[in-house]
Order: sequence, then structure tokens, then C-alpha cells
Amino acid sequence: MLDFFSDDARRNPFPLYEQARRLSPLIHVPPPFDGWLVFDYASVRQALTDHAAFSSRIPAPQWFVFSDPPAHTKLRSLIARAFTPRTIANLEPRIRQLSKQLLDQALVRDRIDLAADYAVPLPMLVISVMIGIPLADWPRFKRWSDVILKISYTRSGGAEADQALEGFRLVTDEMSAYLTDMIAHRRANPADDLLTRLIDAEVDGQHLTHREILSFFQLLVIAGQETTANLINNAILCFLDHPDQLALLRQRPELLESAIEEVLRFRAPLQWMIRTPTRPIEIHGQTIPAGKLVLPMIGSANRDPAQFPNPERFDITRSPNPHVTFGHGIHFCMGAPLARMETSIALTDLLARLAHFEYAGDAPWTPRQALHVHGPSSLPLHVTRNQAYAALGGP
Repeated sequence: MLDFFSDDARRNPFPLYEQARRLSPLIHVPPPFDGWLVFDYASVRQALTDHAAFSSRIPAPQWFVFSDPPAHTKLRSLIARAFTPRTIANLEPRIRQLSKQLLDQALVRDRIDLAADYAVPLPMLVISVMIGIPLADWPRFKRWSDVILKISYTRSGGAEADQALEGFRLVTDEMSAYLTDMIAHRRANPADDLLTRLIDAEVDGQHLTHREILSFFQLLVIAGQETTANLINNAILCFLDHPDQLALLRQRPELLESAIEEVLRFRAPLQWMIRTPTRPIEIHGQTIPAGKLVLPMIGSANRDPAQFPNPERFDITRSPNPHVTFGHGIHFCMGAPLARMETSIALTDLLARLAHFEYAGDAPWTPRQALHVHGPSSLPLHVTRNQAYAALGGP
């Protein structure tokens, strides 16, 4: 049986994906997992798009992304009013400032941990600014995020699953109390931030409940920083492993947007999503029973040769690039523009300030805590600062 959840597989799942697509693009994993894995592009896109046949509901956590219409429609509509393109665009100067501050601190050394020093704190600080909480509280957010991520281990049962669920419960209570104080303060002192907009958001006379704001708060802490952190880290991994493409990007910086899309395809920060069939579904001659867990394997779909020519080649000029990393249909990720903007700023700053970077040591990188995400929890690098940048007044 192919093991998609070991550390080795999570560092490099792509050979397993290729084998699965070739031999059986639909695989049933027996109990205690008891779920179905879908690997080809067409079937993954079907599972992500056909919300009538593939429900997004799961028992926990109660986040709006794990709901179906009409509840999903109402919540997404309310939240979208507080998550506008203008709100995201207005964050750009602050993101550039935070990026500079983090790199100023990190690049006093010739060896850095890109994940710990930059890629993880940058989006976490951006989320702090966006919500409107003190930046000094971001380490607390990091701890909450680490605990919540472990709920992906609960499917296998046992002591580890029990511990993960208990940790999630305790963090939920702590976040609820924190949010209660924050909401009370915002009601008395409205501000130009996301929390105030969530409190004020209204559709047909309905406001978000405390539970709904808390659920979105948790989702934002996870999705709002985990995706971007992994996207930044994975971009550097791609460039380390494909120096010709890094050289091309330095020569042609106008390819940055295309390069980010190729990173999203080649090393998707989110490798799979969760769906549940509302009725028996036949795929590739097999029938998935209603109510069973289905994992559309995004990371595999993005390398399906039926959709992408030379899919194992990292090519920053690839066009078109219809990857499904941010989902598809009614559940397409609302935070995608923010993740793209943060990563564009991050890569621009990193490439401007670093003349060279390389792996520090031979040890393989450790995957992030959650099974469904792809990226390193630590990425030690030897770095050489760009003297031309320093001559212009940079550190």
C-alpha cells in the first residue's frame, strides 16, 4: 500500500502521485482512515466543483469552508464584504514595511532559517495587522496555529487523535475568550480593520454570530498564514532545486507573477482538500459510497500530464497554467489575492537583497505539522547579501 503520509512522502509525494495516476487514479485507504484518494486532474476538479455531489461538510471544525449552500452562501457573502480587494490592496505598504523589518533582523547573519525568521512571521504579522490585533500577540497566534494544524491527524484515531482534539478544544476556548475581549473593545472603539468589518457585516438584516466570527478567526489564523508561509518557502525550494529558473527570473523580473503561479502548481502549499459524496459516485469504474471521506489530491492533479505538458518540469514561463491549488467553484479561496501579493513582495525583497543562497547542511527538511499542507517547518540557508543593495542604503 502506498504511504502518502510519511515524512519522506510529504517532502516529495510526486513520484507516488505519478504511480497512483498510472495504476489507479482512485484509491481506497482502509480503516481506520477509511477514505478515498482521487489523483487525476479531471476527477479532482469535479470533486472541487460539483458541490451538489461532493459536500464540504465535516464534523469539525465548524468553519464556513466546511459548509454547503445555503449556509455557505450566506457566510461567504458576509465575510466577503469585510475581505474586499480594496482592503487587501491597502495592506501593501504595511506588508512591504514588515518584510523589510524581518529581513533587516535576519540578514545580520550569514545563515538564516527562512521559515522561522521570515516566511512564517511575515503572513502571521500581516494577519495581525489585518484583523487589528497588537503585533506583540503574534507568537500567541503561532501557538494557536500549531495546535489547530494537528487536527489533520485525527482521522487515524488513537491517543494522538485524542490529544489533537483536546488541544483544539482548549485553543478554541482560549481564542473565544480573546475574541470576546477584542469584540467588546471594537464595539466601543471601531477601527479600520477586519474585525470591525466582520462585526458590522450584514446581509438581509443578519450579522455574524460570535461563533461564526470565531470560526472565521480560526480559519484566518490557519489559512491566512499557513498557505503564504508555505508558498514563500516552496518558491525558494523550487529555485534552489532549479537554479536555471532562478537565473531566468533575475534576468526577467517581469516573469514574477508567472513564477508564483508555477510554484503554486509545482509545489502546492495545500496538497489535498476534503469532500463527502452526498450520493454514490462512480469514478474510474469504482463506486465511492455516499458519506465516505474523499480527498481530492490537488498536488497530484497539478502534475497530471493529461492537463499539463511536461508536468514534472518547473517552468516559470508556463502558460496557460490552470492549477487548482486555490480550489475551484464556490469554494475558491478568498485569500488567494492576498497570498499572491505577499509572496510577490517577499520574493522581490529576497531576490533584491540576496546575491546567493543555498541549503545549509545535508539534512532533509522537516514537513509542516499538518498532513494536508506541503512545505518545510525549517529551512536553514547560507546567504550572501547583495552588496549593490547595501550600497544603496540597505543593511
